[in-house]
Amino acid sequence: MNITMIGSGYVGLVSGACFADFGHDVICVDKDERKIASLLDGRMPIFEPGLDHLVSSNVKAGRLGFTTNLTEGVANADVVFIAVGTPSRRGDGHADLSYVYAAAKEIAGAIKGFTVIVNKSTVPVGTGDEVERIIREANPDADFAVVSNPEFLREGAAIDDFKRPDRIVIGSDNPRAIEVMRQVYRALYINKSPLIEMNRRGAELTKYAGNAFLATKITFINEIADLCEKVGADVQDVARGIGLDNRIGSKFLHAGPGYGGSCFPKDTLALLKTSRDYDAPQRIVETVVAVNDNRKRAMGRKIISGMGGEVRGKTVAILGLTFKPNTDDMRDSPAIAIIQALQDAGAIIRAHDPEGMEQAQPLLDNVDYCDNAYATMENADALVIVTEWDAFRALDLDRVKSLLKAPLFFDLRNIYPRNTIEAEGFAYHAVGR
Repeated sequence: MNITMIGSGYVGLVSGACFADFGHDVICVDKDERKIASLLDGRMPIFEPGLDHLVSSNVKAGRLGFTTNLTEGVANADVVFIAVGTPSRRGDGHADLSYVYAAAKEIAGAIKGFTVIVNKSTVPVGTGDEVERIIREANPDADFAVVSNPEFLREGAAIDDFKRPDRIVIGSDNPRAIEVMRQVYRALYINKSPLIEMNRRGAELTKYAGNAFLATKITFINEIADLCEKVGADVQDVARGIGLDNRIGSKFLHAGPGYGGSCFPKDTLALLKTSRDYDAPQRIVETVVAVNDNRKRAMGRKIISGMGGEVRGKTVAILGLTFKPNTDDMRDSPAIAIIQALQDAGAIIRAHDPEGMEQAQPLLDNVDYCDNAYATMENADALVIVTEWDAFRALDLDRVKSLLKAPLFFDLRNIYPRNTIEAEGFAYHAVGR
């Protein structure tokens, strides 16, 4: 099957490479000439474990190509995926759909024969209706169907998520289009991945509802963590105690500094905008957004308090900048608000991240970016782990103690046992423990 992916960012590139690996012929289109040139040269525009090998092997096999020419890319396609960005719009938090609509208008003039147009981008309810209208208006004679097929990829585990999905959601009332989508995902039948069919608006809402629910779980356990600190309980014990209930589940019950990334912040805001447009308030999600925003700055205050209430002129070593490990994504990372809170209080910041320092530099001023974890700690007044990279899970604690001015250890991801750190003579500060 001939597949064209409009947009070669995170979702488009991962999806395109995986479809090619299934045996489809895939063309990835992007207007960014530098990005396409890099991809043609074998250089990835994002960090995602295994993606470079997946791309190169399928390019070599002749199943995966890249171009800036949308017309050329779409002309022979059976299926065209729209996988462009939908960032939060300033002012109201609504998803900016200008890239989606611009793609739809260009696609309209390029399709030949029956073509399934698939919204892979995360879009509010009703976007598929508008994409259909735009294409129909631009090309009244076009033979096409618009389908919603939201993505559920976790950064850092995207390839495995794509190839072994919990579910595949197909939103359409067009039997012909549904059959085409079944063929697109036929390679996954061996894994017995449930393919869930519903109408287009239901599929659009499923993506937002799923992310809002996961954001709620994270925010819930973070607030329970605060209570644990007050009453003398350990949030990890509590999380395990409730997570073993199969009605709740253990995933997304890890207390920390708050959620970030490209999905949860953007999608919860977009869901709230949709709820206001349809006069169906989402009070729980409203609270989740507010609590999460406040939590990030609160982590900065937690560090200041643990350092005696005064950090002016003191150096804080920050390990981890990205919103989660195994990605270079800095979008809405808790590290940004934490570092800014410390800087506002007069602290000097040194930081290290295995993949995110280049992306962090435009976002965080006056930070000394270090080549490795231990260089970050040298003569610092405290150590703070913000992102739980594997490289930070087995630090040489004797070396850490010798490098720090004071044995202050802030573990905002709870990756170390308290007794291990305290046995080394550190003052240990965790979350909810």
